[in-house]
Amino acid sequence: MRDSLIVLSGGLDSVTLLYHRIERIALAVTFDYGSNHSVREIECARWHTNKLGVEHLIIRLDFMKDYFTSSLLQGADSIPEGNYNEDNQKSTVVPFRNGIMLSVAAGLAETRGLHTVCIANHTGDHAVYPDCRPEFINAMGEAIENGTYEHISLDAPFTDMTKADIVRIGAKLGIDYSHTYSCYKGGEKHCGKCGTCRERREAFETAGVTDPTEYYYLPIH
Repeated sequence: MRDSLIVLSGGLDSVTLLYHRIERIALAVTFDYGSNHSVREIECARWHTNKLGVEHLIIRLDFMKDYFTSSLLQGADSIPEGNYNEDNQKSTVVPFRNGIMLSVAAGLAETRGLHTVCIANHTGDHAVYPDCRPEFINAMGEAIENGTYEHISLDAPFTDMTKADIVRIGAKLGIDYSHTYSCYKGGEKHCGKCGTCRERREAFETAGVTDPTEYYYLPIH
């Protein structure tokens, strides 16, 4: 039964969840909040929803870029390079991003008569992003259920998985990961140096899956 809405960024994780839950997905929503990589991600989200025949909405959240502080909203040169850890990546946090998106998604789901909102947070996000942690997801799920007449549920099946686990799921589903985007700098190709590029590359390597991503930079082993 197609009773679910998915928050679809166009990145590896949310695209995998789209395919993983495809039998239930009635609507995919991409939020454009003015990030460095939003254009690239939206292209990827559109590619997969067109392929799967899923209705796709793009909702602009311009106020976030206008009023919030984050290197993710301030251009490629603001993005730190190096390993994906709290000290290095904290500047990329967009304050309460998932809280805002999930609130809009819940309202849209209730408007459309849908019963579930899906999001693709995972363990790799937990250390850096407060609104990806299990405590937040559980609390937000309870708020959405209690704040809607139809008691809409929040589905976050990747919460306790690694990015490598997600890649393995996607490989089994036959997902074309060349049409996903992760780099926080937003270039034509992935930079290969920022934390999200490093995490992406390591996930494919750990999962034992060929990485189709084009990077400007690859480290010499």
